[in-house]
Amino acid sequence: MKAVLFVGHGSKDADGNEEIRAFVRTVAEGLEGPLVETCFLEFEAPSIAQGIASCIRQGATHVAVVPITLFAAGHAKIHIPAAIDEAKLRYPEVRFTYGRPIGVHEQVLEILGSRLASVGSKAELHLGEGLDLENTAVLVVGRGSSDADANSDLFKISRLFWEKLKVKWVETAFIGVTAPLMEEGVERCLKLGAQKVIILPYFLFTGVLIKRMEQLLEQYQERYPEHEFALADYFGFHPKLKTILQERALEALEGEARMNCDMCQYRLAAMEHIDHHHHHDDDHHHGHGHSHEHDHDHHHGHGHSHEHDHDHHHDHDHSHKHDHDHHHDHDHSHKHDHDHHHDHDHEHHHDDDHEHDHKQDKHAQVHASTKV
Repeated sequence: MKAVLFVGHGSKDADGNEEIRAFVRTVAEGLEGPLVETCFLEFEAPSIAQGIASCIRQGATHVAVVPITLFAAGHAKIHIPAAIDEAKLRYPEVRFTYGRPIGVHEQVLEILGSRLASVGSKAELHLGEGLDLENTAVLVVGRGSSDADANSDLFKISRLFWEKLKVKWVETAFIGVTAPLMEEGVERCLKLGAQKVIILPYFLFTGVLIKRMEQLLEQYQERYPEHEFALADYFGFHPKLKTILQERALEALEGEARMNCDMCQYRLAAMEHIDHHHHHDDDHHHGHGHSHEHDHDHHHGHGHSHEHDHDHHHDHDHSHKHDHDHHHDHDHSHKHDHDHHHDHDHEHHHDDDHEHDHKQDKHAQVHASTKV
């Protein structure tokens, strides 16, 4: 039996935790077949380990763990994978796959558009009718993270949002942890020439940060009486978010979750300071004195396969022979002679969602030096 375990952050506010549970129940309605459970990272039970145990007690042989987080930052890159690693050791007969966070998605832009409309009619703000938006700036404000990858995703969302709107500026700021802070973002909007600044909080749930933003807004209105300020509704658990989480669950169940592995060193470096054994099944080994085998079923969605036939003979006292099966329709032949002998058989198959059809004539390349 398959199970989907959604991981919420957890809050000291009981109502906030119940909001997550209620939302997951609505998400489950669109997922036919799998068992659906909810757990939390902190402040609330069940924990991830308890959630996994509950799924297995109910007969799950495949558990897809899906984070309810906006971006892939510390929780998504370190804490949840660590819990999955521990579960693999405890339940070796169970298959675990790991889903993506909400991330950058077309429905995210639709949600932001509807939240922006909370400070005016949709016709005025989204379509640019009936209101002069030439001097209006939208400031998207995130929580902020120590993870540059997550922070950059918010900038990407802001840019994509700007492409959809008829406002002159869409700027990005954070409420804490990293720069630019919200106040810096407001000042930038004013220096660019904005007469009206609409602040759009990019938070999943309300709390003390929203109250702080309301207080800051009052300060801006007093400090800049000749300008207009407005606070839009926060991102929250919008009905369209159900679609995103259902997609993330199905990706994970089918083993097609495309996590961003480019920042893998972030997790590995942090995990060196955590007393934890890693067993992931992607067969990439990092030289940290312990082995990492990732089996979070990450497929990097590109639809071209590479098959290179490299035959290297090096003339430097050792010989390297690399057999790479990449499929580019290229034939690279490198001939060098070396004395000690290494045989590497690599078979790389990159499944990319966009297909590249490279048709090039065969050519031979001769390298003066080879870096292994």
